[in-house]
Amino acid sequence: MLVTDGEQRAALALVRALGGAGHTVHVCSQRGRSIAGASRYCRTEHRASDALATPDRFVDDVVALLRAQQVDVVIPVAEPAILALLPARERLGACVPFVDACTFRRISDKALLLEAAPRFGIAIPAQRTLAQPSDRDTLRSNALDFPLVLKPSRSVGEHEGRRAKLGVRFAADAAQLEQRLDALDAAAYPLLLQQRVVGPGVGIFLLLWGGEVHAVFSHRRIREKPPSGGVSVYRESIAAEPELAARSRQLLEHFGWHGVAMVEYKLDAATGTPYLMEINGRFWGSLQLALDAGVDFPNLLLGAMDGDVPPPADHFGRYREGVRSRWWWGDVDHLVARMLHSSDDLALPPDAPGRWRVVRDFLTVWRRNDRNEILRANDPWPFVRETGDWLRGR
Repeated sequence: MLVTDGEQRAALALVRALGGAGHTVHVCSQRGRSIAGASRYCRTEHRASDALATPDRFVDDVVALLRAQQVDVVIPVAEPAILALLPARERLGACVPFVDACTFRRISDKALLLEAAPRFGIAIPAQRTLAQPSDRDTLRSNALDFPLVLKPSRSVGEHEGRRAKLGVRFAADAAQLEQRLDALDAAAYPLLLQQRVVGPGVGIFLLLWGGEVHAVFSHRRIREKPPSGGVSVYRESIAAEPELAARSRQLLEHFGWHGVAMVEYKLDAATGTPYLMEINGRFWGSLQLALDAGVDFPNLLLGAMDGDVPPPADHFGRYREGVRSRWWWGDVDHLVARMLHSSDDLALPPDAPGRWRVVRDFLTVWRRNDRNEILRANDPWPFVRETGDWLRGR
């Protein structure tokens, strides 16, 4: 099988899980030299074009690799690769364990997702939607509840045939909101202006196939990169709250979903209410934590494709809670950002820990049940390669 986006941590987790189970795994990446490709479980690694900038060329490269290596399954990891490959299924001649392109686009549309969520009893942040740049003229600053989160409806936006990877911005007041809007790419629209929810991030992870739940998992975020909120660099496995997991499943099924998905929430620190943030319909960055805790999503997905019967309902939740996973170089980036920039510069929430507590927590390099996400004694080369890339500033 072929795993794309070898520079992604999820790709490394996939390679280790699938290769460790005896599958022959090939990897491609933009540079042709990646952390997943450095794993002992990777048979060969290859270079492929940029799926974001040149999606058609990327598809051509993948098709050539599939034929050359006689691959029958391809697992795209990052969203640009998924968006490029799903419409090209007939050309690939290989199985892609994802939904169709239309369903993937719908579930990746945060505006559409947040519109549907309340039907299933899922809370969403208070928000305004700007369909296009000119809609900003309709905003009245005295009617907005700052601070605001500026969130593009799609993580990968499109404008005039060009795709762009988009991120979240914060605005503390009306003046900062104007600055943020001025700097936005046209592909960021539709744009959501959300009231900020202060509290820890929680993920519900599901594998749905054939109308059945094959796996469920949950974690909470402890530290993130950037510190204001982003990818988790330190996280812990927790029990999946049954009602939240059930509502997450209903929301996924509403969109006709099958496959793996991460449903991301923020728990309001004041009320404990989980607010829906987004759904990632792909393998997520912290996949290794689920594997370490005992939920093998990659091989369970392949089994579901082959017709395996899902485990009994009482099997769910039988993973190890309290397992923690630390992405070392991501955590270093978190520390550097906290040391070099003020809370205002980083748009930190009011409950963010102070600098000295950040240093103390970082220097606690090992706790019981801690695992280093990338560095493994039986597979050290991905960490060596990542270290070299980090030191070179890549």
